[in-house]
Amino acid sequence: MSVLARSVGNAFRNKVRTAAVVAVLAVAIGLALAMLVANQAVTGKVAELNASVGTVLTVNPAGGQGFEGGGEPLTSAQAATAAAVPNVSSVVGTKALRLRNEAAAAQQSAQSGQARPGGAGGPGGASATTVTTSLTAAVDAGTLGNRNQSSGSTGTGTGTTGGTAQAPAFSLPVTATGIGAEVDSTGKALQLTQGTGLGDYTAPSKGALLGTSLAEKNGLSVGSTFTIQDQTFTVSGLFDAGTVFGNNALYLTLPTAQTLAALPDELSTMIVTVNSMDHVDAAKTALQAALGTDKADVSQGQRNLQTAVSSLDSVKNISFTAFAAALATAGLIILLIMVMLVRERRREIGVLKAIGAPNRTIGLQFVLEALVLVALGSVVGAAVASFASGSIAAALISSNSASAAATAATAQRGIQRGGGAFPGGGAFPGGNPLGGANQLLTSVTASASPGVIAAGIAAVFGVAIIGALVPALLTARIRPIEVLRGE
Repeated sequence: MSVLARSVGNAFRNKVRTAAVVAVLAVAIGLALAMLVANQAVTGKVAELNASVGTVLTVNPAGGQGFEGGGEPLTSAQAATAAAVPNVSSVVGTKALRLRNEAAAAQQSAQSGQARPGGAGGPGGASATTVTTSLTAAVDAGTLGNRNQSSGSTGTGTGTTGGTAQAPAFSLPVTATGIGAEVDSTGKALQLTQGTGLGDYTAPSKGALLGTSLAEKNGLSVGSTFTIQDQTFTVSGLFDAGTVFGNNALYLTLPTAQTLAALPDELSTMIVTVNSMDHVDAAKTALQAALGTDKADVSQGQRNLQTAVSSLDSVKNISFTAFAAALATAGLIILLIMVMLVRERRREIGVLKAIGAPNRTIGLQFVLEALVLVALGSVVGAAVASFASGSIAAALISSNSASAAATAATAQRGIQRGGGAFPGGGAFPGGNPLGGANQLLTSVTASASPGVIAAGIAAVFGVAIIGALVPALLTARIRPIEVLRGE
């Protein structure tokens, strides 16, 4: 009989004991795999946050937040200054444009006798230049658009006194952004659904990236053409920003947008990426000092993101520690079971050695028997992990977010005692000390992917081999003559 066949047979020699061992191993292995899945999910989320808004600073002209502000525009020279600040890994300049449908703009001008304002600035409130296009906005003006457009009137019509003349027709502008890299206006990578990017975003190009709803509204697809300022552009790709307003937009290369606006050196905003969240605060201070408080305003998208990432880091550390502990438990179980089996089979081992079986063959038999038990436990454990990993991750995150909220609430009470409470009673917005970070905490999804499960099972098998080798080596100490003399 081969060593493998004998090992499998020995594993099922006592079926009750085998079932009990497999059940205990399944619990330990299932917990280890669930913790590994949770750890991988949280690690991925932390990397995602660090790679996006967590390390991104936005630079606007000082006092120039949208059409309500003033100040001087940013320049390419300031972008070079920002790039030289320590811990800054990249600086992406943007130029915002408002694209008004040329036919609607002409009709509106004829009705009112003059061109009316184009709306409320560019992306994120950035100051924008208005130009005409053949595109029609994918969002209808509706009640809110027309109300905002006529907010400066007396409600008695245009061009009349006390009359009831109808206000000129109004259509929403299309948001266009000239940008120096393949990212959106917040610094996140553009999610292209069709087509390709624009290649070199620092060079002039007649390509454009359109939001899906804008393309659908105008019957455009990849390869279609449209005009801006009587210049023909080709749709290179389509993107999905995830919102109706975000998809009523298009992206051009930065030099192209600057040329369309006839402002070749002007920037609307700068997206500054810092190399680590640990350096964000220092980089923000250094950046503000380098650009000057009278020239630029430096802001961070989410001030409470550090709290979210810190809490997620705690979950990551806890889950990894629990994975290691569960893995060690599985190894200990295998060790104890194998020691017990070696003691039970001393006579069998003695006989095998008496007829010439080498220690290596006998030890291999016990290792294979242990691996059979671990394989059975891993199958059941993987099933347990696939169902339990999401709940375990949610419980860990909920527990740590509650701790983070308590810490933030304590800080809030300190602020209130010091006279620095928020307006309207000193509470945090929405009554949640973590603010938007709480959504980031709860948005972590743990799914038992085959790759993670396979890596976990491989680790379990490695520990099982180590646990089985120790008792297998004990077989070398068994002398056949001593065993046989006792019979």
